[in-house]
Amino acid sequence: MIDEKLVAFLNEKVKKYNQPDFISVDPICIPHRFTKKQDIEIAGFFAAIFAWGNRTTIINKTSELMALMNNAPHDFCLNHTDEDLKKLLSFKHRTFNATDLLYFIQFFHMHYTLHSSLETAFTQWMKKNDTNIENALNGFYQYFFSLPDVPSRTLKHIACPNKKSACKRINMYLRWMVRKDKCGVDFGIWEKIAPSQLIIPLDVHVARVARHFNILTRPQTDWQAAVDLTAQMKQLNKKDPARYDFALFALGVLEKF
Repeated sequence: MIDEKLVAFLNEKVKKYNQPDFISVDPICIPHRFTKKQDIEIAGFFAAIFAWGNRTTIINKTSELMALMNNAPHDFCLNHTDEDLKKLLSFKHRTFNATDLLYFIQFFHMHYTLHSSLETAFTQWMKKNDTNIENALNGFYQYFFSLPDVPSRTLKHIACPNKKSACKRINMYLRWMVRKDKCGVDFGIWEKIAPSQLIIPLDVHVARVARHFNILTRPQTDWQAAVDLTAQMKQLNKKDPARYDFALFALGVLEKF
């Protein structure tokens, strides 16, 4: 069992950071600029995929991309012209370049032509008794790269458990879409994945904090470590373990714990 003082400490940090004030300084501010469900999904996806490194840079680069998409990403993905795509050719964020971006848009065009929400890109691979989203992430990876002529360089931008990745950015994105509370940070616009099935977004900062408190003992920062950490957080809140992402992330990145 986790020490009661640690439980109280983590709950205090969740309460402090799971607040509207958190939005403006976090990449989640990008999808919060939109009201249309599909715009929230697409803007959130890009913000999450770009989320490594300096948060100000992440926000600025995702804002730049949204502007190139006329701040209407769903309409852009469905109805763009060749001339519209040419505007994207100079876009780059770290190792993500125009080749990757054009494939992402091609995927979104295909998916939203057939489906009204990106949720089905994940949930159609889930099984009835799944305790977490592992099947959803593995299925999404295969589905995302199912179009002809996938650029080999683009594969690195989407993680999946089958490749032993902790899948930090995708897990963060799913937290945004799935978690629902009265605090106003996460959107909770998806219904077919339960918050209890979410996995804690695990990166080196969260892992460092978790190991410091002995709630993560696995030395690798991989998928199994993310599952193990989530199991520990389920001791604190069985129905909503991902809420502790606010505490662990803030301690690791904002408070430099």
